[in-house]
Amino acid sequence: MKIKSQKDFWSGLLFIAAGIAFAWGATHYRFGSSAQPGPAYFPFGLGLLLALLGAVVLFKALTLEVEGGDRLGRWAWRPWLVIVAAAAGFGWLLPRFGLFVTMPLLVAASALAGDEFRWRGVLVSAAVLTLGCWAIFGLGLKLALPLWPVWPWP
Repeated sequence: MKIKSQKDFWSGLLFIAAGIAFAWGATHYRFGSSAQPGPAYFPFGLGLLLALLGAVVLFKALTLEVEGGDRLGRWAWRPWLVIVAAAAGFGWLLPRFGLFVTMPLLVAASALAGDEFRWRGVLVSAAVLTLGCWAIFGLGLKLALPLWPVWPWP
């Protein structure tokens, strides 16, 4: 079988692998029922949906002709490393500095991964995402998130 789009082929395989990994990882938790879902219910369903989406993308890569074969380009290591470092930094900083300090830092650090860094866009995105996270997780779901810096650090 001939691969007609390398980008879609590898993306589909990645989606399938990630979806299966999340669905399998969720099996270590309690499922519950539809009326009272357990902690495995949501990640298992999302993992299956991600794997299904990957299968559709993979099928497209093997059946639909793309001009030039849609070859893979060079790996963009710098943006990948910046995003991973920003996410890891967010996890470390959140319990120490709170949501209202950490979220704008995450947005600013992630924006450095792109080629078009604009302070206005970063500030607007940081404000919208911070307030949205606070509204959803703090007010809506009533999660105990640290909102402001705490001292001494945990």
